[in-house]
Amino acid sequence: MHKDTVKGAAKDATGSIKQAAGKATGNERLEAEGAAERVAGKVQKGVGNLKDAARDTLKN
Repeated sequence: MHKDTVKGAAKDATGSIKQAAGKATGNERLEAEGAAERVAGKVQKGVGNLKDAARDTLKN
């Protein structure tokens, strides 16, 4: 597993928590920050998965 995959998953989880906290408190800014962080985390996870796939392909 590539480090980008792990970091992306952590970012996604953090964003999810921020987004939920923003919804619960009515804080639109926090909710938007959480949503943006989730997207960034999903992209970073995807990059990590692509790097893993490329490494696996090159090994074979």
